[in-house]
Amino acid sequence: MFHTLPSSLDAIHALAAQDAPAGSVVLAEEQTAGRGRDGRTWRSPLGGVWLAMLLRPPVPAPGVLSLRIGLVLADVVEELLGVTPVSLSGPRAALKWPNDVLLDDRKVAGILSEGRWQGDNLQWLGVGIGINVANEIPPELDATAISLRELRPAVGRLDVLDRLVPSLLRLTTHDARLSEFECAAFARRDWLRGRQLRTPLAGRAAGIRPDGALLVDTGAGTTMVRDGHVELS
Repeated sequence: MFHTLPSSLDAIHALAAQDAPAGSVVLAEEQTAGRGRDGRTWRSPLGGVWLAMLLRPPVPAPGVLSLRIGLVLADVVEELLGVTPVSLSGPRAALKWPNDVLLDDRKVAGILSEGRWQGDNLQWLGVGIGINVANEIPPELDATAISLRELRPAVGRLDVLDRLVPSLLRLTTHDARLSEFECAAFARRDWLRGRQLRTPLAGRAAGIRPDGALLVDTGAGTTMVRDGHVELS
């Protein structure tokens, strides 16, 4: 655990290069250069959970792993907020393909997977996870981001970590494809389904495949998309 790091994901890559074992976790109280997909900045002040985990082959494809971790994060978030599977009210966590967890249509957590390769062989996979827990959300992001403390003021980082880390370690042995149960669980939380997209492909979001690909109904047929930044039309 570190007080301040530029990036917990960079730190896990450095440990991996020194032969750290699979399942190693780096946790930072604050990141000064946290990042999301496509080089975007992830603000990581004190109060949030900013961690990275090391996986070594064989591992699922990053797309499958991100969705699987998203399912775990959604369950953890709802447990902390007091939402049970049979409750009829309370804030529900939604999943936005490929790597976001949403509450009230605002981002509460994100996932970023980065591999390091030697030729065609994967050497290791670093998985970065950022969760807004008790950290301040900048005013300019208030419409698109949310912290858990906004809905449950007493929640703290240890509450999240106690539930999250053991579940993450169990994911290292899962299958390369999402199971029927996982696909159904994702479908119940699928924030994109039915929405009209501009990118990564123009059309209507139509769910996911077991290999983690997004399905898009273009009007002329259904096409799969394996990667890309999502924008609504």
